[in-house]
Amino acid sequence: MSITEHELKIELEGIEDPDIGEDIVSLGLVNDVTIEDETARISLAFNAPYAPSEMEIGNRIREVCDEAGLEADLRAHVGQEHGFDDEVLPRVRNVIAVASGKGGVGKTTVAANLAAGLEKRGAMVGILDADIHGPNVPRILPVESEPGVTPNEEIVPPRSDGVRVISMGFMMEEEDDPAILRGPMVNKFMMKFLEGVEWGRLDYLVVDLPPGTGDATLNLLQSMPVTGSVVVTTPQEMALDDTRKGIQMFNKHDTPVLGVVENMSSFICPSCGDQHGLFGTEGADSIVDRYDVPLLGRIPIHPDFGADGSDGAIVKNDESPVQEPVEELVAEISNRIGEINRRTVDEHTADTPDDALPTELED
Repeated sequence: MSITEHELKIELEGIEDPDIGEDIVSLGLVNDVTIEDETARISLAFNAPYAPSEMEIGNRIREVCDEAGLEADLRAHVGQEHGFDDEVLPRVRNVIAVASGKGGVGKTTVAANLAAGLEKRGAMVGILDADIHGPNVPRILPVESEPGVTPNEEIVPPRSDGVRVISMGFMMEEEDDPAILRGPMVNKFMMKFLEGVEWGRLDYLVVDLPPGTGDATLNLLQSMPVTGSVVVTTPQEMALDDTRKGIQMFNKHDTPVLGVVENMSSFICPSCGDQHGLFGTEGADSIVDRYDVPLLGRIPIHPDFGADGSDGAIVKNDESPVQEPVEELVAEISNRIGEINRRTVDEHTADTPDDALPTELED
């Protein structure tokens, strides 16, 4: 006798979320289960495409279906009923803000490689270079064409090896021209980049914020639904002091902090391979302990990462020794995005009866 939809859903209760530690049914992550012609169509409240943990859960669901003699057809759907904003940037699933307390810590290099790394995993990705006074994303992600314009006068982002890129650097006549703009003009450009860009459908929009905690950063946080922020620092105490201020800013604006990236964490000797902590060995650990935020990864000092951005994103360079820690960082950040989203679903569906949830399946 074939398994029923109710029985299959009971079987799915045996699958545990690897990050939250509860089963996916009680978390409200299973929207709907239907069985037709030996195919189980399962709608999941997932919103972090290509995140390793969600892919792991998907594989476990397929195993359960296979054991029941069914072919699994998995879809993802989330909306307002799950706690997600679909009014601002409705075609963008996740906005990831990459910030730093001060300049010169490698924030843009991390942001560009995060965008390229997510695209490498298969996601649809855009990056907004919101660092008005230092728009360096195009140095790391050189674009293949000039920005376009739609009949509605919306900017169409050019692409860099698959990543859609918008930057103030495109507005400069010369590469070395300074962006001499006062607060109101900065905000005007930022709103144009937010409201006047035809991003298309994106799984992730990475926003390279200006360093510090100024007006431009605050206005962006208030204008868009930020899924979470990544804070980049170096091990020096001066950088750590400013990083603490940045984390407090995100906390005050109820923006989840995905975690901290420690760049220039050590130096790997090219001759002997020994690792040296040139700026100390504790570094970001003090921030992790004090603010209870994850350490997303440590990136060593290496000429490939930040010294010369003309060769593209290191995450796509199979010859670079820095590629592996950067790929691990991308995976960790996407997992954190997924965990935050799934906790949001849990919070908004805990008291919702099953028949009140949507049954529509979407890609």
